Order: sequence, then structure tokens, then C-alpha cells
Amino acid sequence: MSQPVDLLSALADIDPASELAQARAERHAATQHTQGSYEVLFSQDDSDLPLPSRFALAALIAGWHGATRLQAHYQQQVTTTTPDARVASGHAFAELLSLHPVDATPQHIERLQQAGWTPRGIVTLAQLIAFVSFQSRLLTGLRLLSGEETATQTHAVAGTWHDAPRTLSGQTALTAFTQQELGWEAWLAAKPLNEFTADEQATLKKNGHSDSDYFRLLARNLPLLEQRTLTDKGIFYTSGGLSRAERELAATVVSKVNGCIYCASVHARKASQLSKDEPAVQKLLNVAPGAELAHGQSPRWAAMIDLVATLSITPAAASLQQVQRLRDQGFTTLELLDVIQSAAFFAWANRLMLTLGEPFLPEQSQG
Repeated sequence: MSQPVDLLSALADIDPASELAQARAERHAATQHTQGSYEVLFSQDDSDLPLPSRFALAALIAGWHGATRLQAHYQQQVTTTTPDARVASGHAFAELLSLHPVDATPQHIERLQQAGWTPRGIVTLAQLIAFVSFQSRLLTGLRLLSGEETATQTHAVAGTWHDAPRTLSGQTALTAFTQQELGWEAWLAAKPLNEFTADEQATLKKNGHSDSDYFRLLARNLPLLEQRTLTDKGIFYTSGGLSRAERELAATVVSKVNGCIYCASVHARKASQLSKDEPAVQKLLNVAPGAELAHGQSPRWAAMIDLVATLSITPAAASLQQVQRLRDQGFTTLELLDVIQSAAFFAWANRLMLTLGEPFLPEQSQG
């Protein structure tokens, strides 16, 4: 019987007998559905985003993220594509979302629509950009865990974030990181529940997505959303390894680097509840743009924050020295894999949240 395909294992040259291979087998769901997300993205061939354009775009994105092996993989699949205004607008959007996701605005979505992109096409485009951003960082992390130096470490600092006082619809916007529960408004209409088939509605219900504008927007490409959801669950909701509190901490750190106030509010709140250390989490949220994220944290959290943050910049700049610092703090290979997968996944999550809408402060939270 042939072995299932595992693209990242092949690109990272993971020794099948290694602790890392064993850890990835233990995280079977995350490994399986990371590959599943890739297979869905690069098997759909429709007019929204034809397959040749997907491979060409993925090669560009992987290059921007410094993932040369992944770039070469995608480049090998590229056939000739005919440039047009629609393709050009997709490339501009991809560059923005890859390198400066916090700069995305409703006007960028409007430009795609004016160039002929459908709502489903825009969702698929955003998912592709965000997925390759995730895939690139996961590959970088796996190569580090295999002992291969990939980059020079830089300082791990907080990114910038939005400072407009109002959202597109006129609601109170967020101009600071918080652990409050926030709302999120879409810049592109979510698909109404009654426009899904009965089977599709059952899939949404099973994953708790029926009442969420965000997930019904992503469900414009439901097969891809389903694989993404299963990847998420395989990374964050598994037993053993890194504590759930520290997986949530990793999500919060990435959100600070990318300036995603909404994601940070959700995951900082969970990290506080689970770690019982709300002051340390709030200290992380309070870090100003350009300041070091690990400052004033415990040695364990400082080492973890540093690795996660440098893995989250573009291109990623995490180092073997940082991995060793975590091992010195007692991290096992499985825990290190959990750190890297949690961090990489939020390169995906932040890019969708920042691109397709924005957070607001619910009325009951004001005053």
C-alpha cells in the first residue's frame, strides 16, 4: 500500500525515524488536514481562480515569504498564464496580504470586485494567500526542528495596528489591544444560510459555523473551509504536548506581530483563563509598536514569545538558537511542534480576519 502524500515532510527532509516524525504522527489530524487543505486548494479548477493562476500565485507568495523550496515546488507546476487586469489585481492583493496584511482596507476588496472577481473568488484568493503564508512558516519551523538553520534571528517586536475611530459601517472601532469580547463586521457579504444546500448547512452546523458571518463568508468555498477547520482543531484541540494556554499564547503573539486586534482579543482571553496569569497576558497586549514582545515575561514565556514572533515576520527569521532556548526550558519535540504549528496557523487566521473585515466594540461594552 502506498504512503499518503505529505508535501511538507518531503520539502523539510524529515527523517521518518526521527522524534519530529513521531511528533507529527501524534498530531495526525493537523498533518492530514494541512495536506488536505493543500489538496483542495490545488485541485479546484474553476473560473473564479483557475488552477494555473493558483500555482503561479502560490510560487510568488512562497518567494515573498522566503520559502525557496516551497516556491520551487509551486513553480514546477506553473503552466503559461495570460496576464490580464483581473490577474494583476489578484497579484497586487496577494503582495499586500503577504507582506502588509494590516494595511488591507475595504477599498482593496472593492478593487478586486471592479476587476471582475466574484465573492467566492475573493474568498478563495484570500484563503490561498493566507494558506501559503501558513505553509511557508510551518515548513521553516519543521526545518528548524530537523536541525537546519534557516535565517538570522532579528528582534521580536510588536507590529502596528489600525487607529481609525470608526469601522466601515460607522461602529466604534478598536484602536488598542484588549481582552474584551468584540464584534466583527465583514467587508464582503457572508453567504445567507438559506443559500446553502441541506448537506452544506449540516456541515456548517457540525462545525458551529451557521450563525457566524465570518465563517459563512469563508463558506463561499466550503470544501476549503472544512479542511481549514479540521487543521485548526488538529493544532489547538489535541491532548498532550504544549498546554492549551500556551497554544493560545502563541496565537496572541502572532496577532501582535500582525496587528490583528480581533484575533488577539479572543486568544488572549483564552490564554488568561487557562494560564490563570492575566497580568502576563495583558503585559503582552500592551506592548507598543516596535517594542520587544518578550520584555518582562518569565524565562519560559519569553523564550516562546521570541520564537513565535520571529517566525511570524516576513520572511520568517526564527533560528536554531531560539529552538535551543526552548529546549533548555524543558520543551519536548512534541511541544516545540505545537508551538510552531500554533504560530504558523495564525499567519493564516490573521490574514483572513484583517482582509475580509474588521472588529468593533459592541454597544453593551461601551460606556
